[in-house]
Amino acid sequence: MKETDRIQMISLGEAGYPSRLAEIKNPPNQLYYIGNLKMLEQPCAAVIGSRTTTTYGRNTGTAIAKRLAEHGVTVVSGMATGIDSCAHNGALGAGGNTAAVLGCGADVCYPPENDGLKRELECKGLIITEYAPGTRAERYNFPTRNRIISGLCEITVVVQARNRSGSLITAELAAEQGREVMAVPGNIDSQYNLGNNKLIKEGATPIISIDDVLEPLGLRRISAEMARHKLSDTEYEIFHLLEEHGEMGIDEVCYHIGKEPAYINPVISVMEMKGFVFTALGKIFLANV
Repeated sequence: MKETDRIQMISLGEAGYPSRLAEIKNPPNQLYYIGNLKMLEQPCAAVIGSRTTTTYGRNTGTAIAKRLAEHGVTVVSGMATGIDSCAHNGALGAGGNTAAVLGCGADVCYPPENDGLKRELECKGLIITEYAPGTRAERYNFPTRNRIISGLCEITVVVQARNRSGSLITAELAAEQGREVMAVPGNIDSQYNLGNNKLIKEGATPIISIDDVLEPLGLRRISAEMARHKLSDTEYEIFHLLEEHGEMGIDEVCYHIGKEPAYINPVISVMEMKGFVFTALGKIFLANV
């Protein structure tokens, strides 16, 4: 079977056309796709960033996509190298859903080095584009393509972006479409983080815990039952204490638990690594309720 034989088309107004995308100002009249279009009926989040990135950016992008996929959210990105590839791979690694919006025909692989990822997405996820089969990846296609990435999603997460990154265009489009924009804070002395830090300065929601991306989607991040299963007795006691009282200082936790700071501090550090709490300004907060 030729690859073009696998491509399906759906038009604006037809049953099954992505409902969120139909709401934007200029939705595509036709969409061409390979894979499971129904995954766009689930909550969707765009996870995007620059092609040139750092280990921190790649790890964070993968972790965010993985967490979203674990909670039944379809991860949408652009199949570029860098953060986009990490987003797709993070979702696939979690056994979840992910969709790639292309700036070319569905039968064209761009960039060519992502041929393996594209084939995996065709089988396990979704390839989607407004461009007819055979359309080459032209530079001017991608800014236009970006409105589809944001338009399909309830939230757009910019993981790491340079100052002139196309991800900033997607974030701007998401804001114009009335969708939530979130960004991962990065080192202020790194050119790789100029774009995402600028978004935060301009009002994007900063992500200070991986699970922050679940909050705008209305997802309860963790249950007491899951905490009981994943935490030690002391960790769960602290979890329950914070659940009951809200933010607390280390001295308050020590008082209620009956242990010294030398014992409690390492426990809090382990809980933070597990993603159950985060600390800021001398306070301990639950990250997962």
